Amino acid sequence: MLDDLSDRLDERCACELPQLAQLVLGVDSLSQHGGDEPTLQRGVRLALDHCLIMHASSAFLDSVPGVQLSPALAATGTYPFVKLEQAKRRLAAAGVDLIDFGKGDPREPTDPMIRRALAESLTEISTYPLAEGLPELRSAVAAWCARRFGVGLESDTEIVPTYGSKEAIFLLAQIVVDRESEKRLVVTTQPGYPVPDRGATFAGADVEQLPLLEENGFLIDLETVPEETWERAAIVWLNYPNNPTGAVAPVEFLRRAAELSREYEFLLACDEAYSELWFDAPPHSALEVREEGNIAVFNTLSKRSSMTGYRSGFVAADAELIAALKQYRPSVGTAPQEFVQRASIVAWNDEEHVERTRDAYRRKREALLPTLARRGVRVPGGGATMFLWLEVPGAESSEEFAARLLEHGLIVSPGTFFGPAGEGYWRIALVPTEAECRRAAEILEQVL
Repeated sequence: MLDDLSDRLDERCACELPQLAQLVLGVDSLSQHGGDEPTLQRGVRLALDHCLIMHASSAFLDSVPGVQLSPALAATGTYPFVKLEQAKRRLAAAGVDLIDFGKGDPREPTDPMIRRALAESLTEISTYPLAEGLPELRSAVAAWCARRFGVGLESDTEIVPTYGSKEAIFLLAQIVVDRESEKRLVVTTQPGYPVPDRGATFAGADVEQLPLLEENGFLIDLETVPEETWERAAIVWLNYPNNPTGAVAPVEFLRRAAELSREYEFLLACDEAYSELWFDAPPHSALEVREEGNIAVFNTLSKRSSMTGYRSGFVAADAELIAALKQYRPSVGTAPQEFVQRASIVAWNDEEHVERTRDAYRRKREALLPTLARRGVRVPGGGATMFLWLEVPGAESSEEFAARLLEHGLIVSPGTFFGPAGEGYWRIALVPTEAECRRAAEILEQVL
């Protein structure tokens, strides 16, 4: 469908993207804010799963004499967004006004007090930041966790600041998984964020994906997972509130998952990047059940405070795992710069700017939902995150539907870009302005 669209937009047919080699080597760099951009990365793995696009990377590797690259890197190939990107460029060149709901990179302004704190923290002499982070930042995170979730964390031993959450998520398997052990399985979910899978692959772990189905509220059906999976698991990943479905995990679900982590001795790793973007009630955190199991929670200021480019987050876990992280992280140099940490302290200590951000996303939702309801588009996704997870109307596939909207200037993400279980759905990222959302609603009124 995307091939056909590209051909229709230019009868000369689409020319191949130049510098395919750079694409192969730069998949990660294309989504520097990758905690927020799963679609490109998921496209890579989807292509792998369906054996669609392998020859490009092979040809590139064959063309580099004397260079041996990681098989994990070579296996990524390129991604099925190539034709979509070509079509987007051609539409833009033809003067079509595009509204991009595809990329999950917030465009809300970072609060002025946070920007001031960063600027005021710039010093004449720059030094390397310590992997353990500033004590003041760890204390601010611990205080926020206490206010938000009612949990007590030891700031010196149970928290480590991170360079956003993506790098910590990617690297976790290198710290936890013994690739020579029978217990080397990393369990992830799909549709979902691909970084845990990719990190596990580069760490030499096995990966098993569990489907998130609408009939289960987009939660793992914990009681039907084979016992062999639990026994082999070193890490089980959860992401709630969930990208892309917006689902929220009840505390009872989190408690049962924690109990399983203790029973089968795996680490329950919880990506909670969207915990502060909610529209009904504040979501629970796995920190609330940390006494029930082996839990590590990852959070970030990227969504909460619209600070994607600052790259600032944290991991909260028991003292043993945090000590291992502090031992490992100096080797890879992923501590936030000190001036970013100073700005982060201001962000974690304030809630007013977070409330304004939630209100902005709420207005964007409300600009789109009435039109979607009138046109019979069902919204099976949950009431959190910056995403709308929608059912594809009619008999079109997810990709066909996305291609049709693209013809009308609306860029959305087909559900299959997040995994096979995403077929039949599409995702809207509420990143355009409120005015653009209202204009998109007018287009959808005519197109659907």
